[in-house]
Amino acid sequence: MSQNSPNAGNDLREVKQLGMWASITSLGYVFWLVGGMELVERIAYYGVKASAGLYAKAPESACGLGISLSDYGIIISLWAIMQTFVPVFTGGMSDRVGYKETIFGSTIIKIFGYLVMAFFPSFWGFLAGALLLAIGTGIFKPGIQGTLVLSTNRNNTSMAWGIFYQVVNIGGFLGPLVAVHMRQLSWDNVFFACAAIISLNFLFLLTYTEPGKAERLERNKQIKSGEVKQEALWRDAWRELKKPIVIYYMLVFAGFWFLYNAIFDVLPIHISEWVDTSVIVTSLFGSEGTSNGILQFWLGLNNKGTKVMPEGMLNLNAGMIMTSCFIVAALTAKYRITTAMFVGCLLSILAFVFIGAFHAAWFIVLAIAMFSIGEMMISPKKNEFMGNIAPEGKKAMYLGFVMLPQGIGWGLEGYFGPKLYEIYASKELFSRDLLLERGMNSTEVSAIPQGEAFTTLVSYTGESAQDLTQLLYHSHNIGMAWYIIAAIGTISAVGIFIYGKWLLTLQRAQQAA
Repeated sequence: MSQNSPNAGNDLREVKQLGMWASITSLGYVFWLVGGMELVERIAYYGVKASAGLYAKAPESACGLGISLSDYGIIISLWAIMQTFVPVFTGGMSDRVGYKETIFGSTIIKIFGYLVMAFFPSFWGFLAGALLLAIGTGIFKPGIQGTLVLSTNRNNTSMAWGIFYQVVNIGGFLGPLVAVHMRQLSWDNVFFACAAIISLNFLFLLTYTEPGKAERLERNKQIKSGEVKQEALWRDAWRELKKPIVIYYMLVFAGFWFLYNAIFDVLPIHISEWVDTSVIVTSLFGSEGTSNGILQFWLGLNNKGTKVMPEGMLNLNAGMIMTSCFIVAALTAKYRITTAMFVGCLLSILAFVFIGAFHAAWFIVLAIAMFSIGEMMISPKKNEFMGNIAPEGKKAMYLGFVMLPQGIGWGLEGYFGPKLYEIYASKELFSRDLLLERGMNSTEVSAIPQGEAFTTLVSYTGESAQDLTQLLYHSHNIGMAWYIIAAIGTISAVGIFIYGKWLLTLQRAQQAA
C-alpha cells in the first residue's frame, strides 16, 4: 500500500493464531494483572449500570429517584456520550503520560462518582455521579487495553481478547448480584459498596509494571530534545480518525451498540414490569421457592427466594460469557474478524425479536442466551481488530477509538431506548390510562407520584397484580419497541457485511504492494 494511502500505517493482515492452550500459556503476568483490575472495575460499574433503570423508576417512597423514563434517558444519553468520547483523546494521553498514571487517576474519579450518587439521590445528583463515572471510565479503559495489547502479540490476540473479555464478565456477573442484595437494604448501599470495591485497584497498582515503558520514556525524551517532532494530541487523533478504515468502522458498528446497550438500559425495566420470573424459581425449587441464602445470592433471587430479580435474569449474559467466552474465541479464531462480528450481530437481532414476541420467563432466558452468544462473537473482536490495525505507538489511541461507535450507538439508545419503551411498553402510563377508564378522575390520576400508578391501580380496582399485568400486556403492542430496536440492528448487520467485503479488498491490495 502506498504511503500516501489514507490507511497508511495500518496493518490489515489477518495473522494465523496459536492454538487454544498454546495461546493461554503464552500470556504473561501483566496480562492477568490488568484482567484483575478490569474485573474489579466491572464489579463496581455493573453494580450501578444493571440497576440504574430500576433505581430511576422506583418511587421516592421506596428511596428511588421517582423520575420518568424520558428523564432517565437524558441521564443515560449524556453518560454514554461522555464515557465513549473521552477515550478518543485520553487514549493518546495514556500512550504519552503512562498507563499506570492514568489508571490511578481514573480510579479516584470513579470513587467520587459513586459517592456523589450515594449522597445526592436526585436527578441532578445521579446525573453528576454518572458523568464522573463516565470520565473515570473513559480514562481507565485505554490504559488497561493498551497494556493488554503491549503484553500480547499478533499470534495470540484472538485468545487474549477472548479470555480478557471472559475475565471482565466475571466482574459483570458479580456486580449486579451485589446490587440485588444491597438495594434490598437501601439504594445508597449500592453506591457505597461500589466505591469500596473500585478502591481495590490501588492494591493491584502496587504490583503493576507498564510494558513498553522504556520505549515510551525514550520517545518522550526524543520529543523534548527536539529529535522527534510531536503534534498536539487532538490533531494526531483527528488525523487517524479521518482515515476511511476508521470512519466506516464507526458508522457500521453504531447500530450494534444501540442493540447492546438496550439490553442493559431497558430490558431490566421490561422484566420487572412484564415478566413473571417466579415461574423459573417454581420450575427449579417448587412452589415454595428456596430459603437457601447461597442460592438466593448466586441466582439473583429476592430475599424471600420466590422470584428472580431483573438483574439476576440479565446476569445470565455475564454468566455465559465468563464460563464459555474462551470457547467462542477459539472457534471464531478460524474465521475473519468481520465475518465473526457479522454473525454475532445477526444472533443479537434475533434475540430482540424474541423479547418482543414473548414475555414468558423461559423465552426471555432463551433470548438473553442468544444475545450472549452474539455478543461473544462480536465484542472481544472489536478490540482485537482495532489493536491489530493500530500503528506503533498509537495502540491505546486506537483502542480509545473503539469507544466511538459505542458512543454513537449508546448515546442514541440512551435517549431513544427508554423513550421507545415509554411509548410502547410503559406500565406506568398504561396504568394511568386504565385508571381513567375505570372511573378515577384526571386530577387524582395526575396527583399519583411517579412510579406508583400500577400499585394504585391494583388498590383502586381490587384486582390482582397478575391479572392486571396480563390485561395491560395484551391490550398494547408492547413488542413494537423491541422490533424497532431489532430493525436498527439489521441495518448495522448489512453495514458490517459490506465493510467486511471492502476490508478484504484492502487487505489483498496491501499484500500485493
